[in-house]
Amino acid sequence: MTVNGKPRGSYKKTAERRREILQAGIEVFSTNGFRSGSIREIAERVGMSQAGLLHHFSNKNELLAGVLELRDDESRRISNLESPDGLEHLRGLVRVVEYNSSVPGLVELHCVLSAEATSPDHPAHGYFVNRYRWVVGITKESFEGARAAGQLAAGVDPDSAARSFVALMDGLQVQWLLDKDSVDMAEETRRFLRPLLTVPL
Repeated sequence: MTVNGKPRGSYKKTAERRREILQAGIEVFSTNGFRSGSIREIAERVGMSQAGLLHHFSNKNELLAGVLELRDDESRRISNLESPDGLEHLRGLVRVVEYNSSVPGLVELHCVLSAEATSPDHPAHGYFVNRYRWVVGITKESFEGARAAGQLAAGVDPDSAARSFVALMDGLQVQWLLDKDSVDMAEETRRFLRPLLTVPL
């Protein structure tokens, strides 16, 4: 039940509890990976029994899907992908990189799971295949939008630039996790983008 669009009573408590579980899932999966991370450990972190947790998420795969959705929702909110402006999309992706610097658990989760999910039998395999297809596609559209507006440097291929940009972001995340003091992910991202554009980022 909602009042003025907001959850009320037990519904609100259930939503808050689910979010607590998802945050604990992020911590456990990012530390141990999906295969080694257990429902029991996640339940213990939020002071619940396994049966209580399974009232909110019927199994481990459903919990993983919720964790990944939570991360993507926040990224979409920050990046402002609703804007029709290609340059604004690229700026939004830089904002996502800045945000990632404040949530090492989420970054570690992405790195661990994306590596594990290269195996076709991993429950997140399809998710990551589709996610990379979507991320590269939306980034390509951003570069194409910038080109249409005369903001892309001559000779830059939007498809190649998109794949290189996504690869850069992923590679920087690994380097940053290994040595946070020596890597400024957002600034390195800006340095990559500046020569590709004819306008200030």
